[in-house]
Amino acid sequence: MATGWWSVLKTVPWSEVINAAPQVASGARRLWDSVARKPGAGAGMVAEPMVDDVAEEDVFGSLVLRVDRNEATLNDLHKQMLQASEIIANLADQNAQMIAKMELARTRMLWMGVATAVSSILALVALALVMART
Repeated sequence: MATGWWSVLKTVPWSEVINAAPQVASGARRLWDSVARKPGAGAGMVAEPMVDDVAEEDVFGSLVLRVDRNEATLNDLHKQMLQASEIIANLADQNAQMIAKMELARTRMLWMGVATAVSSILALVALALVMART
């Protein structure tokens, strides 16, 4: 199971992901800012109950009801869009933080690998010197 994840993680172009993270975060932040600035429908609007059996003679009244329902629906959709863009912005920020931490971990692993290689070479040299003396 772990080998499957490892092979998936190895195929990810991490350098491209790391390079694109700030752009993704700034794009999500701009999306959040633009959506947050847009005015929604009237804040005090309450959706009218759906009335399907309106008399056919009252065309103007039925149009007014439809407009009210549409405005209420539009207001709800704007609220949902605002919430979704906030979530996207938060996820982009978290993604940028995760990428920064992964880059730090990658750098540490690189240094640990170098230190391990140097230690291994020193150990082999020491072993060779001990074998040469005996």
